[in-house]
Amino acid sequence: MEKSLILYALCGSQRKASTNRRLLEALRDNAPAGVSIRVCELLGELPIFNPDREGENTPAVVEEFAAEIRSCDGIVVACPEYAHGLPGGLKNALDWLVSRDEVPFKPVMIAHASHRGDFALEQLTEVLKTMSLRLVDEAFLRISLLGKPRETQADVIAESVESGRLVSALVKFCAAINRVQA
Repeated sequence: MEKSLILYALCGSQRKASTNRRLLEALRDNAPAGVSIRVCELLGELPIFNPDREGENTPAVVEEFAAEIRSCDGIVVACPEYAHGLPGGLKNALDWLVSRDEVPFKPVMIAHASHRGDFALEQLTEVLKTMSLRLVDEAFLRISLLGKPRETQADVIAESVESGRLVSALVKFCAAINRVQA
């Protein structure tokens, strides 16, 4: 890595034991030297988006969330599919950012912890592009953890680390960030 990078990870599932959270934690725990990943704990605390609460009426937790987005070099999103769509909490968080200046052209990596969920991935991609975030397609990471027992999930993650697949996605993402910042 050319310089230290801070990545902020958004998990679309609010379950503490979610496979998407587990994937984000694996990325965090195996990040290359010079890369730190903070997993967002604020999505479940955000109030339902309401344009009347923007500007001077913006809730403090939304300002805290936006400050985290502003201060990071890139965003990693892991998102399950709920009823063929994005989870409401993640969409709500993104809605709070739509009219703000933290996100345009911010690099984004999508990590997906399932062998399915293509409807949500399509919707997530569309929303992120509409918000003018910069998707780094070459860093897309899909590791199938959904439906596997916890021990098997650990084995799949370990194999992804050993094969270099997990770290390779992060290295590609960080290289794309460094190219833009250079």
